[in-house]
Amino acid sequence: MSNTLHYAPKSELIMPEYGRNVQQMVQYAMSIDDRAERTRCARTIIDVMGNMFPYLRDVEGFKHKLWDHLYIMSGFKLDIDYPFDVKKPQDLPKPEPIPYNTQNIRYKHYGRWLQTLIKKASECEEGEQRTALIRLIANNMKKDYVTWNKDLADDNKIFDDLRDMSHGEIDIDSSSMTLTTMRNGNNFYKNNGKNGKNGKKSAKQ
Repeated sequence: MSNTLHYAPKSELIMPEYGRNVQQMVQYAMSIDDRAERTRCARTIIDVMGNMFPYLRDVEGFKHKLWDHLYIMSGFKLDIDYPFDVKKPQDLPKPEPIPYNTQNIRYKHYGRWLQTLIKKASECEEGEQRTALIRLIANNMKKDYVTWNKDLADDNKIFDDLRDMSHGEIDIDSSSMTLTTMRNGNNFYKNNGKNGKNGKKSAKQ
């Protein structure tokens, strides 16, 4: 007798939460010719499935759900005497479409979350917190730019993009802020950043 273990391919695990052994039990039940014996086998499988989630035994409709899952795992082919009306394929709820924000992103390499941060920074009052947030945003923009572009990003390029994305609300004088120096997209070393003021409509003289 061979001791080789036979595993159902992962693609056959219709409901992975019950595991491979339960799936194989369902396949075995489907191979039984006698309907009464097939039904008894199915009841045993239901007991096994229920024991896997003992904390749900008192939940209303739990037993019914197990029989639904058994039928689903059989590919809706297990012909037995069900104690409940099991769900047919056409009765299964269709997944709701995932809403997706289709708002255009002008600079896709910066991503949508930076665009959101820029909006928040634009609404902040002048002060150290606003300056710190803008510096964080600008440094992340520079990192993203270098990641997606072969050329090294000049600070002025980042400040220009930041001004554009904020609709002019964040206008940084390059003499008042120095961004992180980036190389090869991932390696970066901090410059001695200047702590001058920056913010809305900073004067460029």
